[in-house]
Amino acid sequence: MFTSLSTAAGAVAANLPAGIAAHGPWNGGGFWPWFLLIPLFWILVIGFFVFFMRRSWRHNHHWAATQGAEGVLRERYARGEIDETEYRQRLEVLRANPK
Repeated sequence: MFTSLSTAAGAVAANLPAGIAAHGPWNGGGFWPWFLLIPLFWILVIGFFVFFMRRSWRHNHHWAATQGAEGVLRERYARGEIDETEYRQRLEVLRANPK
């Protein structure tokens, strides 16, 4: 069994071109660091994830801060502490000066 297997492997190797038999499928064509592609891919994926999460957090933080002030103003208007003209004036000021 082993002799027939080794004979078949020898026949296949004899039929290969000399470059492939000696240097493998790269045929001695220089070394390019292919092994760096997978870590580079994951670094880019994680980088994009962090970038979009930070951007989303900043946007939501700004939105929550704005809605917080408007929410307090709505509550004061609903309780009757301020009238409609004062409510609209203060709401306009809040929306005109976002921080």
